[in-house]
Amino acid sequence: MPIESINPANGETIEQYEEMSAEQVDAIIDQCHQAFLEWREVPFAERARLMHAAAQILRDGQEDYARLMTVEMGKPIKQGRAEAEKCGWVCDYYADNAETFLASQAVKTDASKSFVAFEPIGVVLAVMPWNFPFWQVLRFAAPALMAGNGGILKHSSNVMGCALAIEDVFRKAGFPENLFRTLVIGGRRVAAVIESSKVMAVTLTGSTPAGQAVASKAGAMLKKTVLELGGSDPYVILEDANLDQAVDMCVTSRLINSGQSCIAAKRFIVLEKQKDDFEKRYVELMKAKKMGDPMEEDTDVGPQAREDLRDELHEQVKGSVEQGARLLLGGEVPESPGAFYPPTVLSDVRKGMPAYDEELFGPVAAIIPVEDEDEAIRVANDTVFGLGAAVFTEDVQRGEEIATKRLHAGACFVNSFVKSDPRLPFGGIKGSGYGRELADFGIREFVNIKTVYVK
Repeated sequence: MPIESINPANGETIEQYEEMSAEQVDAIIDQCHQAFLEWREVPFAERARLMHAAAQILRDGQEDYARLMTVEMGKPIKQGRAEAEKCGWVCDYYADNAETFLASQAVKTDASKSFVAFEPIGVVLAVMPWNFPFWQVLRFAAPALMAGNGGILKHSSNVMGCALAIEDVFRKAGFPENLFRTLVIGGRRVAAVIESSKVMAVTLTGSTPAGQAVASKAGAMLKKTVLELGGSDPYVILEDANLDQAVDMCVTSRLINSGQSCIAAKRFIVLEKQKDDFEKRYVELMKAKKMGDPMEEDTDVGPQAREDLRDELHEQVKGSVEQGARLLLGGEVPESPGAFYPPTVLSDVRKGMPAYDEELFGPVAAIIPVEDEDEAIRVANDTVFGLGAAVFTEDVQRGEEIATKRLHAGACFVNSFVKSDPRLPFGGIKGSGYGRELADFGIREFVNIKTVYVK
């Protein structure tokens, strides 16, 4: 059965891809392993030259790559351009810093010489999602290849065009022909790839159930994993917050990628005494955002990536309203073609409602009223997830203390929305996964941290 790519803005089939046979998959893994054996000996300077070339290709092809993302998963095209640019940034960042990050570290012991060396481990399998179809891949691939590893990509079926385009980026940049390859297969076949003796580790970005399945299989094979899973990021707005700034940041974060982001703001925790003011400002700004054709420059919210995902989101909204949440904006499935869902605001969200307990992967905001700061922190941490969190306050020192010591997440921001940055480690705790991507921490996830002791 072919793998289909469908335009979520109109429901039309873009392309059909013939799924690879088991023999083809095995051959690609073997070819990647052979390429790795030579690549691991290539000096950092040469690796960096090729990675800089990849960065330039991404920037030169920014418009084409943005259009591809928009057609395949509905991303507003202006956000697609920004994604392509960010991918160029991460390539340049690791080209410039990988050698420093992986330099041997001397350790004083009773030996005449002892040090820690960092060696590549081999072929790394990446199981990647559709929501940031270029960025999610490049933030894995740039450090993995600069560390001397090979990469195999199993991308989401609905963005197979993006997957093949990324493979082509590395080929055009001059990387060895088989060092980075795409597998055109469905998710049911990931387990067999993990079983391959030539696949040494797995990184996955996706849902918590997908992470559990991959971690279970990889664990049985004693293979390292890094998991970046779902999130239900809380944004705590304290009584002294600049509401204009806070609302702008909260709306911006909630609508990034039409709301389809693991680190988008999802739960807005507001003190009762300022709830009415926050609600009014928030609804006004959400209402001003334009939903429509993602190819148009002024579109803020495009379609959801698939109709089934849109319908699942709507059921979460309806379930929350049925349990007492107040619908302040949106909440209706448009009659027009495509997987569109409007900017939606729920208030008086309480524990037990889908909007409180589950991840809302779309343009739906959940406002949760609380009595005081202590309750706000408790509610923020009352989640199975732990990817990102933010706090808004005019007292920056107080905000820093809350972010550092009281909010439980992998990334905590003060007076800003949560975002990934090549210079900072990225990842979560609890149901949001484990391990880190980006920065020096990310490049060291898939290397052999080797002790060398000389007497």
